[in-house]
Amino acid sequence: MSAIVLGQADALLIVDMQLDFLPGGSLGVPQGDRVVAPINTLIDLYHARRLPVYASRDWHPPEHCSFGAQGGPWPPHCVAGTEGARFSPALQLRDDTIIVSKADTAEVDAYSAFSGTGLADAMRRRGISRVAVCGLATDYCVLNTVLDGIKEGFEVLLVPEAVRAVDVRPGDGDHAVARMLRQGAVPVRLSGGHLVADVLLGAQL
Repeated sequence: MSAIVLGQADALLIVDMQLDFLPGGSLGVPQGDRVVAPINTLIDLYHARRLPVYASRDWHPPEHCSFGAQGGPWPPHCVAGTEGARFSPALQLRDDTIIVSKADTAEVDAYSAFSGTGLADAMRRRGISRVAVCGLATDYCVLNTVLDGIKEGFEVLLVPEAVRAVDVRPGDGDHAVARMLRQGAVPVRLSGGHLVADVLLGAQL
């Protein structure tokens, strides 16, 4: 077991924990609600150390290009200002959470929280160099956020117990995790109120 020592260069990034992506939503991720408890533990962990917490969200216009009516692959979801675009009320976000809205124009989609949001530059201005990523969904927005974070030069910690996959094709989530780790993401898990490196998961690659 290798403990992760959090410091002023660390941040937590929660990806798309919105009602439309939770069970019962228009694009609900199976078992997506099961990540709320570990994410709340992560929020407590980072908040106790006065470290920044970011929460990304899809914030689509009604005619967004990803929707089926516009030729996209998905049903309408996370339309700005609607109930489905709200964060889960069970998610214990603090008032100082930094909200990152993505894909907020009709013509452009964005799976990554770093895509078109200015997030990487904003983090660098705060002196952040390491980001822990959690949320929904493993094989889409989490995957692309992690890969973009690595491309932007951040060390990325992935919390597998705090993500869930769509699994359009069975195994998509597992393949996404493997891809993130191959690209350099560090798997970590919660243990006794701390983050520790998940040596066993990392050793599988």
